[in-house]
Amino acid sequence: MKRPILDSRRKVAMAIVGAFPGGRECAATFLGLDLKRFDNQLYESTGHRPLSDEQLQQLEQVSGTHYLPDYIAGLYNGLFTALPDASELDNVELYHLALAADVKEGQLNQTIADAIGDGIDNQELAQILQVHRQHLAALHTEVLAVIALHRKAKP
Repeated sequence: MKRPILDSRRKVAMAIVGAFPGGRECAATFLGLDLKRFDNQLYESTGHRPLSDEQLQQLEQVSGTHYLPDYIAGLYNGLFTALPDASELDNVELYHLALAADVKEGQLNQTIADAIGDGIDNQELAQILQVHRQHLAALHTEVLAVIALHRKAKP
């Protein structure tokens, strides 16, 4: 599964809306905007403010994505990792997190293998770095979950 490289705020906003259950119409209704105004803000039409970070965050909370923080972290050559909720963790969930990290590692290895055959161009480099950040984020989430689940109670 290749996720498109979200290298602009506009692409991020469009990906968030694309992931929203019900699409643009439902996203507009959720934010309390009529569809025309929503489209003008989404597509950053001349004379219209783009959707705010707060509006995008509200949409992401419903869709379960984290494209905006991924994009912002990427601007600083960082990565975003959502902190696990200790109340929802058990050993089965830890297994699922470990499996997710393994899948991301496999995707990284496959991306690198596909790219090195004829030399790595700029697009392949961007794809490798994106998949690498996703792998590191998944691995970091797994480690934080293990710590959260098995941490000693404070005295």
